[in-house]
Amino acid sequence: MSVPCLLSTAARSFTLPGVSGVLLSRFRVLCPCSITRHFCCLFRKMSSRRQMDHLERTASNYRQDGVYPAQVCGIMDESETVKRLRLAVHPDFTFRAGQWVDFFIPGMEKVGGFSVCSSPGLLQKEGVIELAVKYTQHPPAHWIHTKCTMDSHVAMRVGGNFFFDPLPSDPSVDLLLVAGGVGINPLYSILLHAADLLRQNPANAGRGYHIGSTHLCYSAKNTQELLFKKSIINVCKEFPEKFSCDFHVTAQTADINQELQPYMNRGRLSEGGLRRHVDPNTTLCYLCGPPPMIESVVQTLLSLGLSQERILFEKWW
Repeated sequence: MSVPCLLSTAARSFTLPGVSGVLLSRFRVLCPCSITRHFCCLFRKMSSRRQMDHLERTASNYRQDGVYPAQVCGIMDESETVKRLRLAVHPDFTFRAGQWVDFFIPGMEKVGGFSVCSSPGLLQKEGVIELAVKYTQHPPAHWIHTKCTMDSHVAMRVGGNFFFDPLPSDPSVDLLLVAGGVGINPLYSILLHAADLLRQNPANAGRGYHIGSTHLCYSAKNTQELLFKKSIINVCKEFPEKFSCDFHVTAQTADINQELQPYMNRGRLSEGGLRRHVDPNTTLCYLCGPPPMIESVVQTLLSLGLSQERILFEKWW
């Protein structure tokens, strides 16, 4: 399926927050009928060629209509293999915790697909989102690790059916978040959003969604690859009666930092570890990680009595 032809239309000027007041003059809002000249060549090429990997895998998923410009305003090493980008976005840009973005790079035909790892609350406060991207030879990820700089311009379109965005009237649930590797990204966004909702409605005072408990099970090769671990622990310490986490490492050779030890487990996720956090009546489980892990955990959850409609997952390759 070819990408629809996108034509240039009227421009708007706006200031991207967090970019030292830089004005992106006449930087356009993009939609199915509009695109900046910067990206016209990219889409002309794509319109006559086969869709790229990410677009194929997510072809049946929900996508917003708008494609929005963004500017890199922060780059940091989250681990030895993962870079974290902070992007200032257009004021009309919105997303739900857990969703991903199509990531368009000027002059590059392949389109990236990266889950947002920040919370909607950060977007509302500072006008920015964050992505954590692992190094691979796939052109968009490779560009982020080798060519992306402060002030680089890109464009993004939000998509995905995998999100947590409860209405105040929705019934309370206990969240079980299960992540493998960089599959933590959308689940970290969900965890941060749940914490934001609790801050907005302390002690479930009736002003918003009634927050249940949130437990994170997160597996990686070693502690270096456990992304956001300090922030996750800080949330658990801030709300010890509501948030908890278990970290799992499958190939750790070095000693584990003393601060992490209370949360650490060696080896893969086990049925016993999941059983403690599954209540068929209240648990809503979100999973993201490699397909084999997802398939194994789903079967375990089903065997523990959790119904299929209470198990939501997203597989990343």
